[in-house]
Amino acid sequence: MEGRNPARIADYLQTLQEENVNHPDLADRASSETDRAIELRARDRQRKLISKIDAALQRIDDNTYGYCEETGEPIALKRLEARPIATLSVEAQERHEKREKVYRDE
Repeated sequence: MEGRNPARIADYLQTLQEENVNHPDLADRASSETDRAIELRARDRQRKLISKIDAALQRIDDNTYGYCEETGEPIALKRLEARPIATLSVEAQERHEKREKVYRDE
């Protein structure tokens, strides 16, 4: 749990314990846990997006924003408009996804 706030973790665990007492019915507890899992997944996605935005801002400061990390070529403006946090050109991203798929299928 590196980088996590211990006080927030303690608060979260306390909330879990309280909700288990408040939801003695298994169906209610399962529903509550599902809701919590969805919320945690959304928070994780937001945290990752914020990290990617911070990285994009750093690339702007470094004058490397808009250039493919793999090839060094400029990333198409339409791609950057659609996905401002893009670090790869469309072609490089496609190659990356193909490699990822090959490793996943093995």
